[in-house]
Amino acid sequence: MSVTHTIGRRKTSIARVFVKEGKGEITVNKKNFKEYFNIPTLHYKLEQAFDITETKGMYDVMVNVEGGGITGQAEAIRLGIARALCEINPEHRALLKPEGLMTRDPRMVERKKFGQKKARKKFQFSKR
Repeated sequence: MSVTHTIGRRKTSIARVFVKEGKGEITVNKKNFKEYFNIPTLHYKLEQAFDITETKGMYDVMVNVEGGGITGQAEAIRLGIARALCEINPEHRALLKPEGLMTRDPRMVERKKFGQKKARKKFQFSKR
């Protein structure tokens, strides 16, 4: 089997995910994912797609991720892994879609506007 390449995004995080047959190792930016993400809930998010499709330990995952915080990066990786599993076996889509793993979260930070303090907050109004 060749390497499957997909991209996952969340907020400002972009994850390039490479999946190939192997022993189930997940590497994020050349580190083990448990070293890179030191929070157990994020470990669960990365392994969630494999748990749902019952393919845990069948594929090696190598990820390059940049931008955003650790939660955004973990969710971007989760989307990339889910897309890769669907590319490998289209039948996985029926399992992953109801769990919300195939949906790209569109929420982004709203930009600051000129003449205002922040995106929606205004400068204090002075009547006199």
